[in-house]
Amino acid sequence: MNWKDITIGAAIGLAAGIAISQSTTRAVSVSADKVLKDVKNAFKQHGAIDGSWIQMKPEEYEIHAVKNQVYRGGISRHKGNELEQFEFIADAKTGTVMDVYKTTS
Repeated sequence: MNWKDITIGAAIGLAAGIAISQSTTRAVSVSADKVLKDVKNAFKQHGAIDGSWIQMKPEEYEIHAVKNQVYRGGISRHKGNELEQFEFIADAKTGTVMDVYKTTS
């Protein structure tokens, strides 16, 4: 082996190491808009909705010592003459809805 082969091999190894390191440390997340769109579509399967909201910046949420970055949001709709309001929590990394609960007025 000559120095040229060693230098090329080292450069390829370094580049691969940097690429792998960046891909594993980068927090890939689903956009808040996509999460809200998915939740709204789920609610629309059971009737029209009147309004919706979502926090655009994820926040830390801890349940039973497990911490996640989450989006919080809400949906409002009428069922008969009654206004129903729901809030939800969705994992910011995957977009998976972790909880939906009805709020009381």
